[in-house]
Amino acid sequence: MSVEEPFPNYHKQAKYLTKAKKDSEFLRSANAQVLQQTLRTLDRAWDDMKARGFGIPRFKNKYRMRSFVFPQLGKNPISKDAIKLPGLKSVKWRMSRSIPDNFVAKQARIVRKASGYFVMLLVKLDVNVPTPMPHGHPRGLDLGFDKFVSSSDGEEIKRPKFLKTLQRKLKLLQRRLRNKQKGSNNRHKLNQKIARLYQRISDTRKDWHFKLAHHLCSDAGMIFVEDINFVTWQRGMLSKQSADAGFGQFVNILHWVCWKTDTYFAKVNKDGTSQTCPNCGAHTGKKSLDVRVHHCNECGYTTTRDVAAAQEIRNRGVTR
Repeated sequence: MSVEEPFPNYHKQAKYLTKAKKDSEFLRSANAQVLQQTLRTLDRAWDDMKARGFGIPRFKNKYRMRSFVFPQLGKNPISKDAIKLPGLKSVKWRMSRSIPDNFVAKQARIVRKASGYFVMLLVKLDVNVPTPMPHGHPRGLDLGFDKFVSSSDGEEIKRPKFLKTLQRKLKLLQRRLRNKQKGSNNRHKLNQKIARLYQRISDTRKDWHFKLAHHLCSDAGMIFVEDINFVTWQRGMLSKQSADAGFGQFVNILHWVCWKTDTYFAKVNKDGTSQTCPNCGAHTGKKSLDVRVHHCNECGYTTTRDVAAAQEIRNRGVTR
């Protein structure tokens, strides 16, 4: 291919793949659709780089390539102790949960994590799932660093420091890694140990997010949160704390749990929630971060700053 030619799209690369498989035993050994899905992922990465300003796609070696997709499965591919994958025949597995009746498995993604290999199934059922409608008790939630979440009902929940609790052990392992020769088995084993520790931190965080989401939805009919781009939170001086808290992941989990429990979920405008009195609607002015108490000079309403913001979020959600 000449340098002057435009960058090949997916269809051109798929044609080159067909030719390359004739000369490569390694490519012939892999499922054709899996290779095509990898090309689609690469093509999407190049499009994101041009349209959305993302960086150049990173080369994925055998350690960075952590998943691949089987876009189609055969008939009845799933049994209790094995799954039949194209080109791999039956693979033994441990089913974490049973598939509901009448659901059909359409796709399978194989994911490699530090603790082993996992299968993520995409199942399909032709049924219309109704969207939860506004009903019941409304609850506003304010997310922050001082208190992870504060509710309009006055509940304030602190954030567990998932990374900080294991940071000392993580630093010790990473310090040992500097003395290992690149490519050696000892370095590979130590990398696996570090990866398992990172996964332990991630799994603990996600488990806490799910439990907190179910707790907040347990006696509420409506949940309202601020419409915040949490990516910008990870670019400031508190980027490490923001990443450790996982605000974006929690909001996504909360949205899913709301749908699962028939709780209405909505995002409201984030501007000025801490500058408005939830009791009378008066503007109280900007507050510096060290001011943790809300006091309204108009009506005399006093409460903590985060609870007042959560109550204002609730008011905006109810009146939207």
